[in-house]
Amino acid sequence: MTAQHGSAAGTVALAIGTGKGLFLATSGDRSHWEFTGPHFPMHAVYAAMIDTRGARPRILAGSASQHWGPGVSVSDDLGATWQEPADAPIAFPDDTEASLEQVWQLAPGPTDQPDVVYAGVQPSALFRSEDGGRSFEFVRGLWDHPHRPEWTPGFGGKAVHTVLPHPHEADRVVVAMSTGGVYTTTDGGASWQANNHGIRAKFLPNEYPEFGQCVHKVARHPDRPDQLFAQNHHGVYRSDDGGAAWTSIADGLPSDFGFTMVSHPHRPGVVYNFPIQADEYRIPPEAACRVYRSEDAGGSWTALTEGLPQQRFYPTVLRDAMGVDDAPVPGVYFGTRSGEVFASPDEGEHWQQIAAHLPDVLCVRAAVVG
Repeated sequence: MTAQHGSAAGTVALAIGTGKGLFLATSGDRSHWEFTGPHFPMHAVYAAMIDTRGARPRILAGSASQHWGPGVSVSDDLGATWQEPADAPIAFPDDTEASLEQVWQLAPGPTDQPDVVYAGVQPSALFRSEDGGRSFEFVRGLWDHPHRPEWTPGFGGKAVHTVLPHPHEADRVVVAMSTGGVYTTTDGGASWQANNHGIRAKFLPNEYPEFGQCVHKVARHPDRPDQLFAQNHHGVYRSDDGGAAWTSIADGLPSDFGFTMVSHPHRPGVVYNFPIQADEYRIPPEAACRVYRSEDAGGSWTALTEGLPQQRFYPTVLRDAMGVDDAPVPGVYFGTRSGEVFASPDEGEHWQQIAAHLPDVLCVRAAVVG
């Protein structure tokens, strides 16, 4: 892969959600960053989104206070001010006998529907907004799925943590949850199909069930929407048919356990992963900080290490704590449970640490905003 180290990208914004608030950073050269925050101090921010589909960028943050509970806030001025409706924008209908515990994912709808935003939440459910994230409607079809009573919490909770709206067909959406697996709809959410064939659940007596897999993250490129990449609880997979069947692409990685899976914004088949040694031993293999990139849809993997610590590195990187911007030569970013943030201005070829001593990093989102 050719890379242009330090190439101009315009102004790039980072939204870094942590266990104690949201930090925002901007840079004109992706080498020097200006930080603000914490916004929503002492709120856990598991989900953030930088929406560039409109006339000006909009930041959404899903935060949760131990005192005030969870909510979604919106900023149209890069975090200078925030708006949150007086009524909770995400709320379960009374007949569900459920209440919102956490917003785990905020995802933009197709580019031709600039006001559509999806929210994946805990307990496992999906909500849809048609006003840019200021209010949300409950997607009843997923909640009413006959499998739902058997979905169980993963180590981090029972949540829909991945939402992938189809870039061209508004009625098609992919979601993933822990534990439950991958589900897809082709009718706008009225009905859902479990799509886990080939994904292993090593912790179950039947290791290849219809559902119940602990899928950690799913990614895809909008130009190749039927090709999906999944990081599972032990297992790395690709599907070339929209999730109907999955095959392993773990060969070439030092471990098949991890949380992240990120797609290159411009090149279909190029993905990034951060392996963890094992579910019972959650440090990077050999205690070395290494991002892995595949340029052939998982056929082979390359370790990206330039500028990253290669000794005594013990933090993990969570499922949404890695992201890419959409510059012509994309930047890649990740944050750790110990509060470091690393950035590459050239698709992962070279790295620098741009923050330290933050609270535990839960999500990282990036976009060109000017």
